[in-house]
Amino acid sequence: MAGVSRANGHRFKGLQTTESGVPEKLRPDPDNWPFDLDEALSAVFGYHADIPEDAFTASTLGQEREGNAILIDDKGHLLTIGYLATEADEVTLSDVGGTEYPARVVGYDQVTGLGLLRADQHLDCRPMTLGSVDDLRVGNEVIAAAGGGHEGAMVVSVVSKREFAGYWEYLLDEAVFTSPPHPRWSGAALISQQGMLVAIGSLYVQDSLPGEQTRPGNMFVPVELLHPIFEDMASTGRASRPPRPWLGMFGAEVEDRVVIAGLTDDGPADDAGLKVGDLVLGVAGEPVGGLSDFYRAVWALGPAGVEVPLDVYRDGELVHVAVRSADRRTFLKTPNRH
Repeated sequence: MAGVSRANGHRFKGLQTTESGVPEKLRPDPDNWPFDLDEALSAVFGYHADIPEDAFTASTLGQEREGNAILIDDKGHLLTIGYLATEADEVTLSDVGGTEYPARVVGYDQVTGLGLLRADQHLDCRPMTLGSVDDLRVGNEVIAAAGGGHEGAMVVSVVSKREFAGYWEYLLDEAVFTSPPHPRWSGAALISQQGMLVAIGSLYVQDSLPGEQTRPGNMFVPVELLHPIFEDMASTGRASRPPRPWLGMFGAEVEDRVVIAGLTDDGPADDAGLKVGDLVLGVAGEPVGGLSDFYRAVWALGPAGVEVPLDVYRDGELVHVAVRSADRRTFLKTPNRH
């Protein structure tokens, strides 16, 4: 997964920024936006979480995680990016004025990559209305907002909307890419021209533009992915769909092929004998191309626990390896919801 500094949204070097990390010239002018900017930004909270030392993700995502969360209803639910919430023990929110509030993780959905929180006490601000990335067009100016009010808000442009495949067995049919990059993107709010929350900040990327073009920016996860799973998440901490098969491997694309770049210690792929450097040629006897093809082929075999037959090229030979998949959640600490 992303390194600790990336996961926590650390600031960039070399920019003329304020303490918030946002260049002053890129802050939104309230007169240029047809909604109450102060009200919208008051729903964006700073986020800090402590992770147990023995947590499964502690070594990859860190034991302290900082980012943002957005209030989305009058019951105190807040939306953030999932890797900030995974295995989080103690969570603290901070409002525009710096006042801190305790909160807890309600759940994390690995399919969407979204995390849901609930504040332990009333938050005195108006929740942000959820919109849809369907209303965004390439070239639109929008606001990427971290906690801290105007100082954490930044005008960015939508530069592409496209599929995203993450090397940690993660796939979005459509993600939103913006530029320039926000220095505190993790869990940041992407606010449309109508003042609605349309996506949640996930990653810093070098390829916000498609193809071979390079332009640094951020990848955002659409908030409409929350709608079908919200009730289940709020009541049970997880979506009711069957868990996808997880292999515990990190893949990289090389000329439209998947190369194993890393393995989770004692994960399914590691236990089955796969090795770093193996080139994946097929799943269940069918050829696969890049990461997207590979993930879809694996997930089509059935829910977590299904055997995944892989054809890999290793040291000049074709090797057949059967991986008994797992439910990734069984490796993670369950959040204390009460």
